[in-house]
Parts: sequence; C-alpha cells; structure tokens
Amino acid sequence: MRGWFWSTCLAAVLCAGAAAGQSPSGSGTAFFINSDGWAITNAHVIEGCTSASVPSLGAATNWIVDKQNDLAVVKVTGGTGKPFLRLLGGSPRLGEDITAFGYPLGGLLSDSIKVTTGNINSLVGIDNDARYLQISTPLQPGNSGGPVVDRTGRVVGVATAVLGSTFVGNTGILPQNVNFAIRSAIVELFLQSRSVSYATQPSGGVELSTADLAERIAPAVVTLLCFGRPEATTAGGPTGPASIPQPASIERSFQRVANYDVIGFDYRTLSAVSELQCRDACKADPSCRATTYNKKARFCFLKDDAKLLVANSDASAFVDDELSNDVLVSTFVVASGRDMAGGDYRRIRKSNFLGCYIECEMDRVCLAFAFVRRKNECWLKNRVGRVTAKPGIDLGIR
Repeated sequence: MRGWFWSTCLAAVLCAGAAAGQSPSGSGTAFFINSDGWAITNAHVIEGCTSASVPSLGAATNWIVDKQNDLAVVKVTGGTGKPFLRLLGGSPRLGEDITAFGYPLGGLLSDSIKVTTGNINSLVGIDNDARYLQISTPLQPGNSGGPVVDRTGRVVGVATAVLGSTFVGNTGILPQNVNFAIRSAIVELFLQSRSVSYATQPSGGVELSTADLAERIAPAVVTLLCFGRPEATTAGGPTGPASIPQPASIERSFQRVANYDVIGFDYRTLSAVSELQCRDACKADPSCRATTYNKKARFCFLKDDAKLLVANSDASAFVDDELSNDVLVSTFVVASGRDMAGGDYRRIRKSNFLGCYIECEMDRVCLAFAFVRRKNECWLKNRVGRVTAKPGIDLGIR
C-alpha cells in the first residue's frame, strides 16, 4: 500500500548495542498503545534513522510508518506489560481542556517528562483538513509523537505540527501558539489497517486534576531516540514538530465509476465539496490513488489504495488508471445510512467496514451485513428483509 513500509532491526540486541555506542542524532516522544509493547509516534521522528531505542527499555523494532499522515508504530523491546493509553471512543469537543505529554528539548532541559495544558481551538486543521485538531497546548522540539489527552486521560490526538518560521516567511504573520495534533480517529484507522491491537474509552468518566492526570499518563509515555540520521536533517537538535503536509500539483488520469464505493484506506476526508472537487483534491495529492464521493452528504474520502469496488447507489468513485486493472468488483450492494431488521446470527466487535465485508464474503451462510460505525461493530445476517433508513450504519446485501 503506497505510503506504508516496514523496517525491522536484524536483532534487538544489535540495535540496542548500536544505540549504546552512539550519541542520538534526534529524539521524540512515543506512548504505548497496548500491553504487547507497541508504541505510537510520528513518522518524522524516526524518518531517516538507522535504528531507534527507548532508554532503559531497549530497541524500537518492527517500524510501521504512514508518512502521509505522519504516524508510526514501533515494537519496543522491554515494553511488554507496560501501562498503555486508550484512544477516545467518540468525537472531541471544541474548547475542551487538554494536556500534552512529552520529552521536549532533549539535551537542553531535564530528561524527565514535561506536561503542558491548553484547549482544542478548532476541530479541523489548515485548509479544513479533518485529520487534525488545532490546539493551544504549547509544543516544542521533542514533543512530536506524544499523546494529547482530555481530562479523563483518553487520547484525543498525537502532537505533530506547529506553525513556525516557514509560515512567518511566507506571510509575514507571527503565529502565537498555533499547534496541531493528529486526531485519534486517524490513529485508530492506522492501527486497524495494520492489525495492531488498541483499546478505546467512550465519552464520559471522572475528570482528573492535572497532577492526577500526570500520575496516570506519564508511565505510558517514553522518549524515543533516533540514531544514524544525517546531520543535515537534525541541525535543529531534537526532532521538532513537523509542518503540515501540503498537496503537490501532479497530472494523473482517473477512471470514474458511477454508483460504486471503492474500498481502501481512508486517510483524509473533505466535507461540503462537489464530486469534481473531490477528484481534483486526489489528483493534487501524490499519496491519493482513489476516492469515494457520497452524493447525498457531499462528502469526499481520499484513499491511498483501491482494492475493491462495491455497488452503492449513494456513491461514485474515481480510481487511478494505474490501479484500475487490479481492482476487484464485489457482488454485494452497499447502502449508506440503511439497516435491515432480523437475521442477525453473528456479531464481530472492533471491526471495520472492510473486515465486516470480508467476513460476510467468506461465510456461506451470510446473505447480508450491517456495519455500525460508532461502535465499530459488524452484524452478519442469514436472511434478507425490509430495508429501512438508519444513520450511522452501512448495509451490504449479496
């Protein structure tokens, strides 16, 4: 899948040994996402590194990287059984109090974890980019990859970017504390697509003071050291927050497929746009290979791959010509915002739409499925009945 790659140290001992004999060329922050030792960080924290490690725990191996969304997940030697954080199982709120945890300015400040507080200033990023939250929580070099949590300790985002000197040079405007975090929903899709386990926590719960929050969150947050990165990429010292990825203008050809939904990894969404605006946004983005456009909602999904076309009267799709011959066409018909009562014989928790479809496709008994987006639940059905309107559910029928 374009934009993803694996990189694995030949042996954890070799990686840890290399780190022990070298000075780090950069640093960032990471946090554990499950009890198996997997930790989330930014792609730019480990980009260009020949190895990476976590002090006192060991090497960071099995790198899985999504450069387009600036996310990465690594397996930390010695991380098994460590405390981990849960993602927000819902939507963040505008103005919500948040706290960022990280290890900024490594080598200048102390090596202890730092805590800063602020608010969610906007539910979208630059140019209405729905992947990001704009936050007032101060971020410094080294904060990259750290968790941004609400008052109950749920992860609402991953610290990733600031408006800095480039913005000042281009506009002459000095931004004051304009920072960005990748939404937890994008992190969840990233982990789902690579089969890395995680946990969510629904909205609500007891709100904690900053001190109590620090006691709960800090044990799951670690420094991630980069080794072997060329000096030119680390002239500023510890790894700093990235700039927001900007689309590049390139000329490519796409095939339009009416009344079909294309299945692939959704890495970005656009609201209140036309079908042609959806296509043009994909053509301008080197990582985009296909789109699905919801005609009723005027909503656009940009995808970095295309595996399957599923009939959906509410949708239309564009697929990069280079992929068009490899995309399969499903025998299912899918309707967004629809449900069908009865026939439920199997429920699959922590699923996604593609996983739900595949389960039904492989099960000879299954004649239809209903995917509940808010709960990430899949219901397989052994009979076909009356279809009714129901927001938040995607219905598939053979």
